[in-house]
Amino acid sequence: MVEQQAQPATGEDAPGQRGTAYEPDPRRWRILAVSLVVGFMSLLDVTIVNVAIPSMQSGLDTSAAAVQWVVSGYALSFGLVLVIGGRLGDAFGRRRLMLIGLSGFVASSALVGLAPGIELVVAARLLQGISAGLLTPQNSGLIQTLFRGAERGRAFGLFGFVVSISSALGPVLGGLIITLAGSEDGWRWIFWVNVPVGLVALVLVARIVPSEVSAEGSDPRLDLVGALLVGLTVLCVIYPLVSLEGGGYRWLVLLAAVPALGWAFVRWERRVVARGGAPLLDVGLLRRTPGFADGIAVGSLYFTGFTGLVLVLAIHLQTELGLGPLAAGAVLTGFAGGSAISSPLAGRVVTRVGRPLTVAALVVVLLSVVALAVVLPGQDGAGIGWVLTPLLFVAGLGGGAVISPNITLTLDEVPPRMGGAAGGALQTGQRIGSALGTAAGVTAYTVVATSYGAAAGLRAALVVAALMVAASLAVAVRSLRSPRGSA
Repeated sequence: MVEQQAQPATGEDAPGQRGTAYEPDPRRWRILAVSLVVGFMSLLDVTIVNVAIPSMQSGLDTSAAAVQWVVSGYALSFGLVLVIGGRLGDAFGRRRLMLIGLSGFVASSALVGLAPGIELVVAARLLQGISAGLLTPQNSGLIQTLFRGAERGRAFGLFGFVVSISSALGPVLGGLIITLAGSEDGWRWIFWVNVPVGLVALVLVARIVPSEVSAEGSDPRLDLVGALLVGLTVLCVIYPLVSLEGGGYRWLVLLAAVPALGWAFVRWERRVVARGGAPLLDVGLLRRTPGFADGIAVGSLYFTGFTGLVLVLAIHLQTELGLGPLAAGAVLTGFAGGSAISSPLAGRVVTRVGRPLTVAALVVVLLSVVALAVVLPGQDGAGIGWVLTPLLFVAGLGGGAVISPNITLTLDEVPPRMGGAAGGALQTGQRIGSALGTAAGVTAYTVVATSYGAAAGLRAALVVAALMVAASLAVAVRSLRSPRGSA
């Protein structure tokens, strides 16, 4: 029988308030460990298929544009349901949503691996993305409920570590699996490995994660109109961006609808609050929460630069320098190694240092990307690892100290009853940034390489990534003026 979870502190309906009734759950670190394993699975599947595109195209006998939707479809459906999944977790309990999402993730992973044709593969990936969107916001919601003070910073540091290494390790693990299983059907095992891991995780979630009905003070009523509006808004942002990779420029017209839909969502949420209803995302409360808006901007812009950088490097290493999937992934491990060191350390000190920590870390990332743009183009495959891996390691040291502290600073003052929805909003920004970074990086690389060669295309993509990181740094510097940002 599952032990009763300690109730969170009372009096946290407004940002900055701290209650006195909080007693830490003695199982909180075990609960966090289980939730991070689940989060790692869902985030890993964003990038693990990047190196499998040639294998999938050959094995399914289909076009590169069709296979690209195996990558893009997951990103699209993932981003669509993050805020909604977080709100459902707030209202009906983290464990319930984790069990539902994880069951769907395991089933859809098996279906992708068994699919005989590209149509079913893409459909199953869409379902897999929806399941991941239900799962991922529960991590931040659980941390909000289970931890306080410096412990919350350390917990978010571990969460940021998972976010960092899952993205960076995806190409490595994908390349390793394809190498071991063979190029013809190796891509299927990328999805099948989720099944045994997911089944074990299901048992652990059922046994360890608390069976609370809802987050403290959360209203179980659902804002269906708000869910529809935020879904349409995210759809009109992400779909044109992921379509660019297949030449779908005509879908850019959907971006014109984003301001109107966003305005309608904000107006509707304010109306729901004014009538005493249960909003999907209380935009007024979150606007008053110190660091929330700046944190979303910092994270979104950083992911725009980082995601495009990793994908373009993976493409360049394989198509231009002739590296295999495993070798290309191994060269890119430097970033994961740096992140693995800095993320937990940054989580331990962020509550004392505050926003200056992310400013310093973004400076490190920016300088590393600029150095890559200067020295990397023109390198051959034989010596690329000696140049790329150390610079990516330094960039990873900075990146690990960006993601986890930014999550902590963005969500620290959010009331637990909104932790899932707020975490979903933060991660939606990251997914939009990833989609934009992928589209911008690949487009810059392809267009410039067509006219001036692969080396010039790589430099152009790295410059785009540097500009996005610089924009993230500018927002972080601006946020220093807030009382919370200056620690």
